[in-house]
Amino acid sequence: MKNDTSQRTKKEEKAENKLKNALSAPQKAIVQAIDVNGNGEIDIEDIIALGMRVPGIRVNREDFLRREFMKNHPENVVDKIVQLNPAQAKINPREVDKLADEVIKFERNCVSGISAALGMPGGIAMVGTIPADLAQYYGYLLRATQKLMYLYGFQQIDTGNEKAMMDSETMNILILCMGVMSGVQGANTALKTMANALGRGVEQRLLRFSLTKGTIYPIVKSVSKWFGVKMSKQIYAGFFRKAIPVVGGALGGGITFFTFKPCCDRLKDALKDTYLSNPLYHETEEEKEMNKKIEVEYKEIN
Repeated sequence: MKNDTSQRTKKEEKAENKLKNALSAPQKAIVQAIDVNGNGEIDIEDIIALGMRVPGIRVNREDFLRREFMKNHPENVVDKIVQLNPAQAKINPREVDKLADEVIKFERNCVSGISAALGMPGGIAMVGTIPADLAQYYGYLLRATQKLMYLYGFQQIDTGNEKAMMDSETMNILILCMGVMSGVQGANTALKTMANALGRGVEQRLLRFSLTKGTIYPIVKSVSKWFGVKMSKQIYAGFFRKAIPVVGGALGGGITFFTFKPCCDRLKDALKDTYLSNPLYHETEEEKEMNKKIEVEYKEIN
């Protein structure tokens, strides 16, 4: 089994290197434009950093929750929602789900129109539009991610600012969310385990260790590697799509429209049923096993 895994890894690396070597000069310029962290590769950290540079992508939890819930609830209830979370404030889960669906619809409509417009230029102009297109698409995915996390119980996450990168813990949380959205194996269980731990009041220090060095970290790395291969393929395919004026724009906007919602729905489904969003939640066997490993880590670092 170990040999099979090793062989698959070598095959993946060989295919990825072959793809990199096949890139033309304009395509290499695109890679350079997207390589935010400067490591010579396109990875999920680049995509998240690029998305976070889009104006208006960072979401303030308190402002967002107050704006959404003040329509139907008195101020004292909204205060409790902000202080705790919607589930602990006894908000009907159907109302939260409805707000989540509205968030997904709004963000999808925003990014789809922009994606179509960015896809219009052809020829050499695509060198500029592909990074912008990726930034817009993943930027709005990240904005939807933050809103869904806050609706389903998470506290404010520190996404940094345009001048400073976010910390490793926040980056890894967002990487897991991106993994869930894309259906990457293990990401769903890891994210739900983390939410369950938060719901049970597990120490933040332990979660930080698990996310950056412990049990959850290997899954984060797996998601990152998956995205690296995916991004390389998308850049290669995007070159030819955007080299065709008008048709490229229509295709880009359409693909964005139809792929955005399923991604967000996967994340919503993962977040809506954890200890953070449902006090009566029952963990799966996989989640219980991961929790045991986290508890062992806790004892080892104390």
